[in-house]
Amino acid sequence: MVLSSAAVRNVLLLGALVRIPFFAGAVLLALHVVQTLHGSYLQAGVLSTVATVCIALSGPWRGRLLDRFGLRRTIMPSILVGAVCWSIAPFVDYVPLLILAAVAGLFDVPIFTVVRQAVIAATTEENRQPALALEAVSVEMAFMVGPILGVAAASLWSTTIVLLCVQWTLVLAGILMWIRNPPLRSAQAAGRPAAPAVPRRAWFGIEFVALCVGASAAISLLAASELTFVSAMREFGAQQWLGVVLAVWGFGSVVGGLVYGALHRSISTYVLLAALGAVTIPMAFAVGPISLAITGLLAGIFCAPTITASIDQMSRIVPEGGRGEAIGWHSAALTLGNGIGSSMAGIAIDAGGFAAGFTAAAALGLTLGLGLALLVGIRERRRLAVEKPAAVSQVGA
Repeated sequence: MVLSSAAVRNVLLLGALVRIPFFAGAVLLALHVVQTLHGSYLQAGVLSTVATVCIALSGPWRGRLLDRFGLRRTIMPSILVGAVCWSIAPFVDYVPLLILAAVAGLFDVPIFTVVRQAVIAATTEENRQPALALEAVSVEMAFMVGPILGVAAASLWSTTIVLLCVQWTLVLAGILMWIRNPPLRSAQAAGRPAAPAVPRRAWFGIEFVALCVGASAAISLLAASELTFVSAMREFGAQQWLGVVLAVWGFGSVVGGLVYGALHRSISTYVLLAALGAVTIPMAFAVGPISLAITGLLAGIFCAPTITASIDQMSRIVPEGGRGEAIGWHSAALTLGNGIGSSMAGIAIDAGGFAAGFTAAAALGLTLGLGLALLVGIRERRRLAVEKPAAVSQVGA
């Protein structure tokens, strides 16, 4: 049982706790602009986009620093910059808030990279899949709980105070990470000196890029579906049930993640992406909240497994000394996919309603899933064709 390991338990618990304020902070920024600063939704969207882009840009270079200098030396500047920025940002006008959020984003504590790298370090290839599945489930739970808590708190107290408290919770989470200093490499976990950082050219190739594209497509599909749920429920005249339908969708993802973690074999990320696209199609034919919830439950089952498989597959492609940067690129791809999916869904919904939104999301998953599987398969066959004659000639010699 993967939870029998104290190291895995501690990392998963830490990851679950720090991600709740992370997701709460995203929605609080928008609420603060609209409610407290009396800005427009456009301004709120620009702020969210700038903060998201800066966090995405920080992923690869912060991950590279983790590989070269370790956790404590990497996140100490993040803690200091975050403490200064978020002590000031809730009390200033829009433009200074935008600048401070951008700076804080560039020095963001790499929560997702640290947690995933620590989980990989604390596991073997045999129990890594269930551990990563639990990690993906914890992300789903935090994504469901964080925004709800943020909105509830903002309805009771000033967004200034709530934003300050939530962002300082993330600063304190960074301090806790610094104190705990979980091993990021299996050698450190075993008490041995860690190997030096691995050059990027050793792993940054077609297979890794294809994996990042697949992960980005999966998040694009999910972001597009999330926005399309809103459109569908408005079209049904049942906006009051939106939270319930989204919760059913999220529950499907939790179930799928747990089931995938219990499997004794991995499944290709690209196969799961194509399957996620296929099971998204029935949502386009929903005729009311109940049918949308049922089809959403089915579609949700493939959400967490697709992301889990991409991280597991990445850990097999990238040597241990390069995984910090690799996970940073992977996280940046996920962030980019989130923005692409929302924009794609908006265009599709304006053109053909919620059915077009779900259809566009499904087509993206199916097309890229099958296309990437074909591309990687052809490359693997060519590699084997080259290696086989070489192996035969060595035997003959």
